[in-house]
Amino acid sequence: SDSGSDDSLDSSLSDSELQEAFARGALKPGLNVVLEERPKQRNDADGLKQCLAEFRKELAWVERLDVTLAQVMDPVSQSASSKDALDPENDFQREMSFYRQAQAAVLEALPRLHKLHVPTRRPDDYFAEMAKSDQQMQKIRQKLKTKQEAMERSEKAKQLRAMRKYGKKVQTEILQRRQKEKKNMLNAVKKYQKGLSDKLDFLDEEQSSSQGKKKGSANQQIKKGPNAKRRYKNQKFGFGGKKKGSKWNTKESFNDVSSFRSKVAHNKGPGKGGKKALNKRPGKRARQKMKNRAR
Repeated sequence: SDSGSDDSLDSSLSDSELQEAFARGALKPGLNVVLEERPKQRNDADGLKQCLAEFRKELAWVERLDVTLAQVMDPVSQSASSKDALDPENDFQREMSFYRQAQAAVLEALPRLHKLHVPTRRPDDYFAEMAKSDQQMQKIRQKLKTKQEAMERSEKAKQLRAMRKYGKKVQTEILQRRQKEKKNMLNAVKKYQKGLSDKLDFLDEEQSSSQGKKKGSANQQIKKGPNAKRRYKNQKFGFGGKKKGSKWNTKESFNDVSSFRSKVAHNKGPGKGGKKALNKRPGKRARQKMKNRAR
């Protein structure tokens, strides 16, 4: 009856019927299988050796090119490097041990290859096609060139920014120094006005500084001289200085009468009518005749 009830179980049963069937033990385990004990691990050395012997192939060394070395001698300490001497956490020691081992393997393999007449260097007439096409290499060169130009522009811009920053710094320092000097001079003037000080050293410093500047500028002019543009402007507009009131009389010029000539002043000079006769304008008919002659 139990086997018949097991066969009659299907997916149409309700929850209560499934619970009753589970209580009777009629439900069998499906995909989930509970293992009572863990499987024991086996170390079948004989079986591993048998498998190794099956796929091992006895080939010549020139076909395998394997080199097995023992501990490599350290040229510094003249002792074989061991696990205790080498610190695996030290990157430099680890990489140097790899390098020495590879170097020793090369020194051992090269004589064996020469003995077997195997060439170890590329022939002079060896030609191999590039992995990348010329178009691809041209694109790479263009990209590298563009990147280099961008780096140069960035470096120039950085230098210009640094120069501007330095120029602003110098200009700020000069302005601050001038303001400080002006403030010190105003304080000295105020002290002198209030009677707190009877010294006029600040005026002497101003005159000496201005004279020093003038001397420096004069020396520069003597050494260098004005350029062509400055000479042209001097020739056209004069050599600087005060223009307004240059023809005004002074006390000395007013009292100086050495250049006074009475004959010229009173129209009694040589010729007809003195100075006015010399500067007399011709009449209208005379001017007309002169124009006709010129034509």
